[in-house]
Amino acid sequence: VQLQAYGGGLVQAGGSLRLSCAASGRTFPMAWFRQAPGKEREFVAIIWSSGSAYYADSVKGRFTISRDNAKSTVYLQMSSLKPEDTAVYYCAAEPRYRDGNYYGAKYWGQGTLVTVSS
Repeated sequence: VQLQAYGGGLVQAGGSLRLSCAASGRTFPMAWFRQAPGKEREFVAIIWSSGSAYYADSVKGRFTISRDNAKSTVYLQMSSLKPEDTAVYYCAAEPRYRDGNYYGAKYWGQGTLVTVSS
């Protein structure tokens, strides 16, 4: 499985940005993680084959994960962005779950940098 994430960039606080992740195959579920400078990677959102989604508390209500099965693409629409959302965002397939947390994945795409200026 190959994943290609893109769409990162520089945006002002309060702005919006949409990330995309193209998958080489139809792989479920799909997720986004992020890693801020000097911090550990953290879970952002996941979407299952049913279309159901789950979000980290830190992004709930601001981010929306969706998918286009015809294009084998997963999206992350980010709104009301904050400086603390600055991170490298990673697309992932078949995320791993343990002890109430999504901590990793079987497949990873390369990261795309999102920078939110204050």
